[in-house]
Amino acid sequence: MNLTGKMLIGGQAVAGSREAVQAIDPATGKLLEPAYPGGTGEQVEQACALAWAAFDRYRETSLAVRAHFLETIADEIEALGDELVERAVVESGLPRARIQGERSRTCGQLRTFARTVRAGEWLDVRVDTAQPERQLLPRADLRQRHVPLGPVAVFGASNFPLAFSVAGGDTASALAAGCPVIVKAHGAHPGTSELVGHAVARAVAKCELPEGVFSLLFGSGREVGIALVSDPRIKAVGFTGSRSGGIALCQAAQARPEPIPVYAEMSSINPVFLFPAALQARAEALAQGFVASLTQGAGQFCTNPGLVIALQGPDLDRFNAAAADAVQRSSAQTMLTPGIFDAYQTGVGALASHARPVAAGLSTEGPNQCQPRLFMTTARDFLANSALQTEVFGAASLIVQCANGEEIRQVAEHLEGQLTATLHLDDGDLQAARALLPTLERKAGRLLVNGWPTGVEVCDAMVHGGPFPATSDARSTSVGTAAIQRFLRPVCYQGFPDSLLPAALRHGNPLQLRRLLDGQREA
Repeated sequence: MNLTGKMLIGGQAVAGSREAVQAIDPATGKLLEPAYPGGTGEQVEQACALAWAAFDRYRETSLAVRAHFLETIADEIEALGDELVERAVVESGLPRARIQGERSRTCGQLRTFARTVRAGEWLDVRVDTAQPERQLLPRADLRQRHVPLGPVAVFGASNFPLAFSVAGGDTASALAAGCPVIVKAHGAHPGTSELVGHAVARAVAKCELPEGVFSLLFGSGREVGIALVSDPRIKAVGFTGSRSGGIALCQAAQARPEPIPVYAEMSSINPVFLFPAALQARAEALAQGFVASLTQGAGQFCTNPGLVIALQGPDLDRFNAAAADAVQRSSAQTMLTPGIFDAYQTGVGALASHARPVAAGLSTEGPNQCQPRLFMTTARDFLANSALQTEVFGAASLIVQCANGEEIRQVAEHLEGQLTATLHLDDGDLQAARALLPTLERKAGRLLVNGWPTGVEVCDAMVHGGPFPATSDARSTSVGTAAIQRFLRPVCYQGFPDSLLPAALRHGNPLQLRRLLDGQREA
């Protein structure tokens, strides 16, 4: 399709009139056509009105219809073919294979949520049948299910133009829950967003759903985003981005007459703990794995290993030497946007003023090139300087040398909330690792043993979340099928006649759901 530079409000392509966003090819610095004028407050109002009008009908679609809708979105995205891949490559600077893999992940998670919707367990049906003869007080018939919150505002991420963007995990989980979605596209990849937005809109039309189930808006700055979050018809927010952006949305959501939940993924340095026996056995191999994880995708992952913690000594010296050598041989890579590159340069400059530089990757003459960096500090300095916990988005990491196990414990306790915490250990390290686990469970959403945090599997058991500032709400995940729970709330039906109950709660269990019936889980 020809890119138009227009938004989608329901099924209609509409031109904005505010300051435009325009993609830049980060590999060349060239502006990419077309420009995308931003939406107005009136256009935000129109999208919210359509979403609200669609909500009651969409939320009561059958499980089969909603699952088919999610699968149709995946089909429509795949039908875009090379046009989508090529536009995403030029807008992001990411290699073709990465974009193809991300497209597969995007469509895979849509189909995974379709499977989840069909199974219906997310409804969490609970039935306590009437006990009219109970003494001292009879019990009425009580039945519970989960219902969707309402229209959801989703903010596309910079680092995943497909998997965390227009039809990414936040959109997929909200639509699966029965919530209409209004997406504010990220300004770094508007053409990619328009292509995917039209794919979603086609799926809406093919499935004969109300057009307000999906809208796509553009806007520079925070005008459109704050207007969306402030609109009373928006009932939840999904966001992946900077700490400052996430906090601004949280503050806007809490300032409303009716506060709403904001599920913001914001900041994480993902500590890696190298235990003594593992370090002694394979320091050089650990260094190679670490640098491969650090430099993957120019380090532009929210799970990038930005902190390494270990006991000082000869084995850590071996790790440091091997890691420094691997970093020095690592090529520079194009970052997603000039803004992200500038922020990376600022971040490594700040780290250099607080910690000792250890190694830098190969330099290059091209624009927006991330040169990997490695720094070192002591536990004492890390504990005394909060600036050393600041996330640097890109291929930069800090090694913290600890004098003893107590310093490792203190460093762990001092950490902010994290998406991940990684433990590299051998059998001889189990006791020390066991002692550290309670602290790490309080600090992170995903704990790994003998792996690397980059790479987030989309599956039932995955948790991609964590205590603040990793996310704004540690009770949830943005990846995996449990993400559907973010956009649901429980409702209890007391004393209802069967004919008035929703299908999920009727006495004959017509949807054949696994229910909790009088305290016992049905087979």
